[in-house]
Amino acid sequence: MKIALMDSGIGLLAAAAAVRRLRPDADLVLSSDPGSMPWGPRTPEDVTCRALAVARAAADHRPDALIVACNTASVHALPALRAELEPGLPVIGTVPAIKPAAAGGGPFAIWATPATTGSPYQRGLIHDFARSVDVTEVPCPGLADAVEHADEDAIGRAVAAAARRTPAGVTDVVLGCTHYELVAERIRAAVESDRPGHAPPVLHGSADAVAAQALRRIGEAPAPSAEPAGTLTVLLGGHAADLTEPALAYAEGLLLKAVSPAI
Repeated sequence: MKIALMDSGIGLLAAAAAVRRLRPDADLVLSSDPGSMPWGPRTPEDVTCRALAVARAAADHRPDALIVACNTASVHALPALRAELEPGLPVIGTVPAIKPAAAGGGPFAIWATPATTGSPYQRGLIHDFARSVDVTEVPCPGLADAVEHADEDAIGRAVAAAARRTPAGVTDVVLGCTHYELVAERIRAAVESDRPGHAPPVLHGSADAVAAQALRRIGEAPAPSAEPAGTLTVLLGGHAADLTEPALAYAEGLLLKAVSPAI
């Protein structure tokens, strides 16, 4: 079994690690184009063009499924990706976890890139799943780029600024960009410290859900006790490479390197 994941940069690490935990025996292909990131400020047409190039590089390795581990690409390019690759290659998009956050009934915040915050796409999800809940959209300028480069100081500043814009009463925080899941605990700690006396917020990412959905689409079940024999292929701009130094600054990157045989 082979699962491919695509993103502009290292935001795909969280979903890749989730797949690895569910199926240690699965071969993984990580396809990205960090030289073109961030994709958020680009036009939908440009995002679609770049996403197709990254997806084609992954598809050349003949995976059983392709996870679009990028919110921006899922918003703008998913129809084009599916039109080109399906039904031969199932394509699984990433949707912010607004529905499960709303299920608790409490007020929640959505942390997302400035381009996604207030977008018709995000507003549509709020309308569909959280009309009766108090929702605050929190733009996080610079956070995805800081995570991409593992810039600790920039991450700290961006997280602190977004935490200050997050109302004290929220019970949940939706991580509306896959990069944010790599610093989830820093986000939790910042929101908690900015609202003393309140319970720690529940964070909602997409990695676990999208990994499970990919297995369902290809008719496979989780087997977390399987032999950790799945290989790891890294593509940067379509060319074979190793995990980048910033990727190895995160637990997810270290997990993938530690349990994946060299090929």
